[in-house]
Amino acid sequence: MQLKASPVKQLALQHNLNVFQPESLKPAEVQSHIAAVNADVMIVAAYGLIIPTVVLNMFAKGCYNIHASLLPRWRGAAPIHRALLAGDKETGVTIMEVVPALDAGDMVSKDVVPISDRDTTQTLHDKLSQIGADLMVKAMHDLAKNGTLLSTPQDESLVIYAHKLEKSESAIDWNKSATEISRQIRAFNPFPVATTQFRGETCRIWFATALNDNSHAKSGEIVGLEASIHVACGDGVLAINELQIPGGKRQAAQQFIQGRHVKIGELFS
Repeated sequence: MQLKASPVKQLALQHNLNVFQPESLKPAEVQSHIAAVNADVMIVAAYGLIIPTVVLNMFAKGCYNIHASLLPRWRGAAPIHRALLAGDKETGVTIMEVVPALDAGDMVSKDVVPISDRDTTQTLHDKLSQIGADLMVKAMHDLAKNGTLLSTPQDESLVIYAHKLEKSESAIDWNKSATEISRQIRAFNPFPVATTQFRGETCRIWFATALNDNSHAKSGEIVGLEASIHVACGDGVLAINELQIPGGKRQAAQQFIQGRHVKIGELFS
């Protein structure tokens, strides 16, 4: 697998901007390099490590982070995924001060985004990225104008952590409700993608929605074949819309049904 520069790096290089990519901010030579820039403020986005206090203290007007949740709910590595898995009705972006603790700084501003039953981690990521950029630009304009930003401490009693995803979480348990499985599938799109077994092969499920229907069939049993594949769950029925077999392309359920000659009564396990 070949490493590819991020879109941010590509854009920076197109505009002849310097790009500095240290593996850690702890070495003295790295800290000297950052200090030499003599910047007023530092902006952080999607940085998964604690920033050393000595680095934070280099910026006269502070350090600010774009976090993809409504803090203090979902501090940590996977806030979008965890909001979907939990069935949250809304999420959002918080601009916060960076402190030497995980997403614990005072909050500067927020914006809210409703979560629909068709949202995936990818669609929410795209919405939140734009909102986060707009909020941060406004915050920097306010900082330049006023010299400081008003902020509010987080309520520690409301803190919930968005722990890093484990690959083992991608396996579908058909004894769960259709609603839970739909959330799981949408939360794991585009990565690592929810999986199940079909005819002895690992099948990746890219998109599915919970139906209002009920079925007395066995969990995992196919009970309907229309534009989607209807599968009985521990509670309710799941409509699979997009899926993929090993070595195959991601495809609509109808293509999968026709290409694999899928029959009612077969099982996902």
